[in-house]
Formats: sequence, C-alpha cells, structure tokens
Amino acid sequence: MEQNEQPVFNIEKLYVKDLSLEVPNAPGIYLEQDTPTVGIELGTQAAQVGEGYYEVALTVTVTSKIGEEKTVYLVEVVQGGIFQIRNVPQDDIEPVLMIGCANILFPYAREAVSDAITRAGFQPVLLSPVNFEGLYAARQQDLAQQQGGADVTVQ
Repeated sequence: MEQNEQPVFNIEKLYVKDLSLEVPNAPGIYLEQDTPTVGIELGTQAAQVGEGYYEVALTVTVTSKIGEEKTVYLVEVVQGGIFQIRNVPQDDIEPVLMIGCANILFPYAREAVSDAITRAGFQPVLLSPVNFEGLYAARQQDLAQQQGGADVTVQ
C-alpha cells in the first residue's frame, strides 16, 4: 500500500438474499396456551466477488418451540451486502468483513426477522445487539486451538 492511497470502504448494495418462514403446526399452534421458547443462531460468511469487492452474508435463524418437539415457527434470513474495500492491509480485510460489515447488516436482518414473525401472526422477536468483535475473537481462538496453537490465517 502506497502512503498516499487512502483506505476505501463503501457500501455498494444491501439486500435480503434469502428469507424463509415456516409455521409447520398451523393452524393448531395458534390455539396453544403454553409459552414457547425462542432460540437464535447467527452465522457470517464472506467472499471476494471482484477486485476490491466483497459479499458478506449474515444468516439469522430464529426457532420458536413449545417443549422439545412442537415447532411454533422457524424463520431464517440471509441478509447480504456488497462492500468495496480497497487499500486495506490484507490482514485487516477479514476483521473488517466479519466485524464491521456484520455490524452494518445486523439491523437489517433484525428488521426482516421481526417483520416475518409479525406477518406470521406472532409477537415480534426483537433481537438484542450482537458483539461481532467478541464472536470473531472467540472463533479465532477456537481455530488456533484446533490447529495446535499455530498461527491462524483464514482466507
């Protein structure tokens, strides 16, 4: 990187890449009186899609169940974004994608999840803020342990 080249970070496009809603026990599930439990899973993937352009996809899965067996609903949203990142050291690209870009995508994914659940006839689920920096650090630590403590390079 030359000294006069400033780092570039631009949001090119934000979009819902995939949206899935299932209410497998309808209509009977709407008559249930028991309080369901809600489980949330997160995943982030990134890939280079062109010179200086990266796609980041944040997957949020929300599952509501009554007991162990009866699914109330299952919502999965893949919130995508295309980001232009230039003049950034290669070692810093992955943290920018997995932390910075994920932080940008999360509010959009949260809104899509809440909207889908509401449209299905249930009370909205308001997802709490997520510490993507902590998740990234934990993932890096797990990878280092799996590789016997060796330095980790993720591509």
